[in-house]
Amino acid sequence: MNTRHFSQLPKPYLAYPKVIQGLIFKKPKGEKVLPQVEYVVDTLKIDTKHLESYNEICGFKNDGFVPAIYLAVLSQSLQMHMMTSEAFPFAILGLVHIRNQIKQTRNIGVNEQITLSCKFGELQPHDKGLQFDFITTAKVGGEVVMESLTTYLSRQKTEKKAVEKAKENQAPDYQVQGEWDISENTGRRYAKISGDFNLIHIHAVTAKAFGFKQAIAHGMWSKAKALASIELPEAYEADVWFKLPMYLPSKVEFLTAAEAKQTEFLIRNLKSKKPHVAGAIKAL
Repeated sequence: MNTRHFSQLPKPYLAYPKVIQGLIFKKPKGEKVLPQVEYVVDTLKIDTKHLESYNEICGFKNDGFVPAIYLAVLSQSLQMHMMTSEAFPFAILGLVHIRNQIKQTRNIGVNEQITLSCKFGELQPHDKGLQFDFITTAKVGGEVVMESLTTYLSRQKTEKKAVEKAKENQAPDYQVQGEWDISENTGRRYAKISGDFNLIHIHAVTAKAFGFKQAIAHGMWSKAKALASIELPEAYEADVWFKLPMYLPSKVEFLTAAEAKQTEFLIRNLKSKKPHVAGAIKAL
């Protein structure tokens, strides 16, 4: 495992010229292998103004703590540079974010100095291609305070047939907690904060080039919006599956089903009732 150290987060936009090059220069065929590399920001200091802007668009309170998902979003800068600076085997444009898991072991103070690291997880078969993970870890003085697993799908021709899904358990007893009117400019506003300027999120015109009828909301914004709408314990796990695209603008409803130590939640289209995001929060 090779390790690259950074004194600060690399700027996401510096990776975009190489992302665009991927449209011109195709990746070589053959066996797909993920780079054995880890990127580490040795001392990450939270930019409070940036955090406040993030909290505003996602709905978190400015309470002196850092939402764990915010650190996962910051790590996307490392992910972008890992995919463009290393021998990454897939075209970046076209990757589908299908799942995100976050574990927070305690509240993280805004003024704490954090070591943020990111590496590739395993490459696994998927019935629509190949999936892989980014593993992000945040430490304070050697103590792990946050871990995140981000799963992407690269669509590939595959011989693997779709596995027949087992019969699902009875659906949770969801209760509607609110309706959200998601504005058309949400993708552009969130992109300025997150650094994720994927063209499918920016405008209907650019989204159509990738087969979408309109721009779609960032999955990590949708997850953050859900987490900000729930009273989170100090230590928790939050697991989310990204289902169908949330077109912008859109009207959706937010539902929860609470048990003793777990709250399941759902974001679905107000009219069609089709799900955009489904997840669960478990207290630790």
